Amino acid sequence: MRGAAPARRGPLQMEAAAAYATHNDAGTAILLAAMERVGVRRLVLASTAAVYGEGRYRAVRSGPFFPGLRRRGDLDRGLFDHRAPRTGELLTWEAVGEDAPLRPRSAYAASKVAQEHYALAWAVSTGSAATVLRYNHVYGAPVAGARPVRTAETGVVARFRAELRAGRAPHVFEDGGQVRDFVQVRDVASATVAAVERGLPGFLPLNVGSGQPLTLWEVASTMAKALNGPAPVVTGQYRITDVRHLVADAERARQALDFTARTAPAEGLVSYAIGTAGSH
Repeated sequence: MRGAAPARRGPLQMEAAAAYATHNDAGTAILLAAMERVGVRRLVLASTAAVYGEGRYRAVRSGPFFPGLRRRGDLDRGLFDHRAPRTGELLTWEAVGEDAPLRPRSAYAASKVAQEHYALAWAVSTGSAATVLRYNHVYGAPVAGARPVRTAETGVVARFRAELRAGRAPHVFEDGGQVRDFVQVRDVASATVAAVERGLPGFLPLNVGSGQPLTLWEVASTMAKALNGPAPVVTGQYRITDVRHLVADAERARQALDFTARTAPAEGLVSYAIGTAGSH
């Protein structure tokens, strides 16, 4: 692994904030106002696990903890994991339930939190039902010809594939040990259809995921092997706003929607990397 250092500055993080606010927040408010006028009383809202920000952690004898930003000095020394504030004990990640605090780290996630709040206010004031689906990290091929701001063809998995297809080793930040849940876009669609068909009462947030978390190193390695590409390079670089571990627990969705993801990440990431029909 290379020495720890801040990642080079990429696109301005708030550059798309106005677009997110326009489409997600203002658009949702306009939609809910129209639904109220005509008497529509059910909503299924596509949200994201990014609303949680950093994940949930526990020490051997204490917790849970919902830590904030890691210290730059620790990151510079390659100390990427969270520690207990008083004892310095290394914290272990746990899956995040839907009742965890919402602490977004990006403009996109902040706009999704606002969407959820609008939906809650609408549901409470009108006696309506809103099911909010907080998707874990979605991957999958894009819709042909589509040009959305964000799709399943964005994020770290898409970057790994682009690097490998260009003949380059996928670059993994920090030490590669960051844990995420990756869910295939077809499974996301199935969960969404289930939420529409079930018509659950009240305001109900549900995490949607594969239930099989992986480290970013494992993801990059799986995709590299699928393409017979170069092994991943662990750069040691970091972004101060990145979360260490985030896995949103999908148990409530399993019970409420009778939903279980059909595509295991080990299988789906291979299909996505090589571009087989199963990834489209």
